[in-house]
Amino acid sequence: MELIYLTTVTPVYRGARTLRDLVVELAKVRAELEAGSSPLRLGEAIFVDDGSADDSADVLATLSQEHAWVQVISLSRNFGQHPATIAGILHSSGDWIATLDEDLQHHPRYILPLMKQAVAEGRDVMYAHPESSVHESAYRDFASRGYKQLIAWLSGNPNVTKFNSFRIMRGSQARAAAAVAGHQTYFDIALCWFTTRVGTRTLPLKDHRYIEQGRSGYSFRSLMSHARRLLSSSEVKILRLGAFMGLAAMVLAVLGALTAVVVRIVAPELIAVRGWTSAMVAILFFGGLNAFLAGMLLEHLSIVLMQTHGKPTFFKVNRGSDAALRAWFESHQPEGGDVLA
Repeated sequence: MELIYLTTVTPVYRGARTLRDLVVELAKVRAELEAGSSPLRLGEAIFVDDGSADDSADVLATLSQEHAWVQVISLSRNFGQHPATIAGILHSSGDWIATLDEDLQHHPRYILPLMKQAVAEGRDVMYAHPESSVHESAYRDFASRGYKQLIAWLSGNPNVTKFNSFRIMRGSQARAAAAVAGHQTYFDIALCWFTTRVGTRTLPLKDHRYIEQGRSGYSFRSLMSHARRLLSSSEVKILRLGAFMGLAAMVLAVLGALTAVVVRIVAPELIAVRGWTSAMVAILFFGGLNAFLAGMLLEHLSIVLMQTHGKPTFFKVNRGSDAALRAWFESHQPEGGDVLA
């Protein structure tokens, strides 16, 4: 039986209190896979020390000595969650990659349910979708959902509303997306360049650190930077609407001019004020021309921007191992509950 390997990637900034518990839970998943006839193995758990602000580095050093499958990557300074996640993905070797936070907001027991649904539906990416408020803060949850819906509408990419840092992805696509993701590229947008097979699974997710302490790992400034990268990495397809509206205005101006000429010839007595029609036609035509040219120019700049970000022309993927995973998930019954249901 050919084994299929899973890698987990966790960026770390303030995880000293929760990292050991996280590794314990990952070890349970690893033991469960090795105890049965599963073709899947948790081969490595990669932790990226993103210039941690507490004793996380010492905790990670101890855990890596205790568990050979725990790997630690130390960044030279704090770069942020997205760059740290990308660094971990680029150092991974798994056929599948799961990304999860350091604070057990994303519990490892939900990794296999995400993978089960991914292979059952033939997905390449499966995001966790919270079944209720994550932060128990109406303002923060509303702002997050609202901004994602706005970008989805502007870009014409419905997958934006699914984005979540708890996800499972095919390793080849994740590494390819990470490789082209630059400093200003939003990783999940890059991931959508390599696949449209994106799904979600509803799970009970809670940001306990924010709920209990009123503080998260994100400052207001980092959240704004996060939002800006999401917008700048997306193709703003609504720009095409401006070009089409400009073209429509030009056509309307031409039709108006022809109508005015016909009225002047056939029924000149209907023209009460002279010069008004020609002024309106000129304004409508040249205003539409400006809007059309501006829309076309911005659309071209958007295409150039996507090429600069590294959007690929094509990508090859191998889904041949999905059948073996589906067969195991269908036959496997975990102990003590219906976690995989």
